[in-house]
Amino acid sequence: MTDITHYELNDAPSDGISSVKFSPFTENHLLASSWDSTVRLYDVEENALKKKFDHKAAVLDVCFGGADHAYSGGIDRQVNRLDFETGETKALGQHDDAVKALCASPENNTIYSGSWDKTLRVWDERSADAVKVSQLPQKVFSMDLSNNRLVIAMAQRHVHVYDIRNMEEPWQVRETTLKYMLKSIRCMPNGEGYACSSIEGRVALEFFDMSPESQARKYAFKSHRQVVNNQEVVYPVNALAFHPIHGTFASGGSDCVVSIWDGVHRKRIRQFQRFPDEIASLSFNKEGTKLAVASSYTFDEGERDHPPDSIFIRPMGENDCKPRVVAAAANGS
Repeated sequence: MTDITHYELNDAPSDGISSVKFSPFTENHLLASSWDSTVRLYDVEENALKKKFDHKAAVLDVCFGGADHAYSGGIDRQVNRLDFETGETKALGQHDDAVKALCASPENNTIYSGSWDKTLRVWDERSADAVKVSQLPQKVFSMDLSNNRLVIAMAQRHVHVYDIRNMEEPWQVRETTLKYMLKSIRCMPNGEGYACSSIEGRVALEFFDMSPESQARKYAFKSHRQVVNNQEVVYPVNALAFHPIHGTFASGGSDCVVSIWDGVHRKRIRQFQRFPDEIASLSFNKEGTKLAVASSYTFDEGERDHPPDSIFIRPMGENDCKPRVVAAAANGS
């Protein structure tokens, strides 16, 4: 059986790709934000650029707010609404420093922005200003929202968890078990916890339930490492993405590799062939049938020559993301 391979999207950004996000509303729409000061909307089935939104400065994150609009934020400190129908960009408001991470709750008409200014801000399109500003202990590096839980990864290994139904105080204030700077944080689809990754080639799975039984399930593992000249080289794990159906997850590192992991059984399911450059961001579509991979230099090593920034779409085979035990049982039946 021939391995299913990926294909490259046309009209890729011309500078570092900061984020790729599949739509939770449609199967084939993908957003990409970039240091080239654009947000791009693709139809990955047609391999076509549908819209391009120009910004004043580098864009660090983007998220869908509905089937017809999205939100962006970046170095210019603004939180913007992007209209797919008209192509218009409208500023919702502003932080005091760069906007690093965005999440939206369409059912509540609410947007959450995390910034290097050490605040979390909550926005409602119908209001001229942020409806809530929460002070945080450190700069925001990554955020995710699922099952009413908003998780925020910050500098100095801080993690805050909010219940978006009550934003007065964090629901949990935590410190990750990882010992080095966090790069990415993503919620488990079943709502039980989250995965986070660090610059030191490790991924941790952590659980919200603080009972001893549940906390005994948390663990961290080494990943994205290579032996070069008899020495282990450790690479940052820049990107995480959970499969929406199977609950397994993908990780992408500065080693140009994407791996699929079964967190429950603590096993790697598979590793895909190396991509041309570091993995900057990952996203599964809502059916879990496609994985978007941003192959883009993240400037870990400062200015240097690197391959062109690219976005690849990998169609997922039936067993590519199934947990090992489930896949084995299916094959044996």
